[in-house]
Amino acid sequence: MNKVELVLKHLERYGSITSWRAIKSYRATRLSSIIYALKRRGYDIRTIMMDSDSEYSSRYAKYILLEEE
Repeated sequence: MNKVELVLKHLERYGSITSWRAIKSYRATRLSSIIYALKRRGYDIRTIMMDSDSEYSSRYAKYILLEEE
């Protein structure tokens, strides 16, 4: 199974994914590229920018798979 398929399965199971989770779970270091590929396949995925709760002020993307109506 390739990384695009692994990330898709994760989204279907958990509903969302972040870069850190993709790296830790699937060694997928280019999550934005994977999300782009999934969007091109027709999946409705939204990006939400999150603020880190660590001592470093940073932002990261959280990708959410929306349910089909």
